[in-house]
Amino acid sequence: MDNQTKQIQEMVTNVKKHFGQLCQLFAAYTRKTARLRDKADLLVKEVHFYGDTETPNLRKGLKLFADQLAKVQDYRHAQVERLEAKVVEPLKSYGTILRFNRENLKATLSARSREVQQLQQLERMRQKNPSDRQIIVSLAYCLILVKKLF
Repeated sequence: MDNQTKQIQEMVTNVKKHFGQLCQLFAAYTRKTARLRDKADLLVKEVHFYGDTETPNLRKGLKLFADQLAKVQDYRHAQVERLEAKVVEPLKSYGTILRFNRENLKATLSARSREVQQLQQLERMRQKNPSDRQIIVSLAYCLILVKKLF
């Protein structure tokens, strides 16, 4: 294997490791933000219920506070949706792309290996029987077919 192939394999391994970790962490962050939003929604309801039991002035203040807190949670809800749509989902798609590229790399490397083996076999035949053109031509033809396939 040459340096370029090793570099490509290291890059694929590196991407697999780090993108998987990023995807997991962003998904966890999004879930925690969604849970925080849900807890704040419960808090808004409780403040509303508490306001219903108090004096008119305190009730008005608590309702205004609950409404403002609900508006903040609307922004948090939008944040959760944006995180899911613009960060988590695209990172998930990299898993499929990475798998495809790893399979493609593996197929390319095996084709390259077969080609090298056939070249070595062709060279051995040339050295053994330099006058037997039929065997040399048939092996060269097989080598050309393998190159066309990949």
